[in-house]
Amino acid sequence: MRKKKQHIQRIGLVLSAVPGYSETFFRNKIAGLQAQGFEVVLFVTDQSGSIPDAFGCTVISAASFKGSFWRVLIISVWTLIKAFLFTPIRSYKHVKLDVADNFTLKQSLKRLIQNAFLFSQNVTWLHFGFGMLAVGRENVAAAIAAQMAVSFRGFDLYLSPLKHPNCYKLLFKKEVRYHVLSNEMKQDLVSEGVLESAIYVITPAIDVSFFKSNTNQLTRELQSKIQLITVARLHWIKGLEYTLQAMAELKKADISFHYTIIGTGEERERLMFAAYQLDVLDQVSFAGRLEPVAVREQLKVSDIYIQYSIQEGFGNAVLEAQALGVLCVVSDADGLQENVLHEKTGWVVPKRQPKFLAAQIKELIKLTPQEKELIRGRAVTRVQRNFNLDKQQDEFVAFYEV
Repeated sequence: MRKKKQHIQRIGLVLSAVPGYSETFFRNKIAGLQAQGFEVVLFVTDQSGSIPDAFGCTVISAASFKGSFWRVLIISVWTLIKAFLFTPIRSYKHVKLDVADNFTLKQSLKRLIQNAFLFSQNVTWLHFGFGMLAVGRENVAAAIAAQMAVSFRGFDLYLSPLKHPNCYKLLFKKEVRYHVLSNEMKQDLVSEGVLESAIYVITPAIDVSFFKSNTNQLTRELQSKIQLITVARLHWIKGLEYTLQAMAELKKADISFHYTIIGTGEERERLMFAAYQLDVLDQVSFAGRLEPVAVREQLKVSDIYIQYSIQEGFGNAVLEAQALGVLCVVSDADGLQENVLHEKTGWVVPKRQPKFLAAQIKELIKLTPQEKELIRGRAVTRVQRNFNLDKQQDEFVAFYEV
């Protein structure tokens, strides 16, 4: 166990809600910072119930502005009064900064009401866990005399601006330290005018002691019925319909296989119907949500992991599969190209081209046992060395202390 260090910094982490059991990135980050001696304050924009005792940090929730007109009006007025009564200097400064950014007084007061819950704590850093959480809060850090940090995790950098054009225009003018998951995301931020020196690449990491392969997993041959697997929420960005089309190509080639999809989401019914129409429903299982131990056991008995996403910040599940010695085939979406090194630790295939995916799987099957073992070994070694929690924790410590 690493020796705990002492830090005087207090990190304010802004999230939509308290991280759930499956949200390992934020849970690991909080635990890692605490282990290094940081104090963490968690700000959540939605009412989210109690936080698990294991977190051991203060949780501040935003007021709920839902309900009837009169209820919202009363809560808004009371929030505004409390802001100027208990945090007058911060409230005044926030309004002044907003007005300087050409917001009207009415708009500035509305933004103050929305952000007042962030004024109650003294923090060294105010770190927004997703890009869109910083939108509308661009001046909060300056108002409370904290340094500002923002994490971009993929969809918030690539999809949110499509839904909300110019949503980051004001943010990119502010003094912010950015955390991204891949070098590609870093270059995309640079293209938006963000200084390269303000951007830090810290990749996701996994518990390599939990997801640990053994010699048998590295040397075993593929099963007579190839076991393929994906762990992902059932959302269109995961490219699962394209993956099912690739499964149909495998069936046409008389390859015996079974494909397991672990995860839940809004697309389940549509994907099941797609599997039916593609005549692969008998070869596909929708396993739903599984606990981490069950996911690990499913990965251990799988031959090939597929992550054929249209958009993917990086992909923790791909790291977990590689750590267990499962051969991985992924799309070239965003950070996946850095997660898997083509023909060295796995294979990268152009997205939205299911025939290419099927062809790559066919080629993989034809490899000799020695060639498969070499790929598995490289993948396991790379994940253990470059994507472990200790390394990630050290990088976040450096992020806050530079």
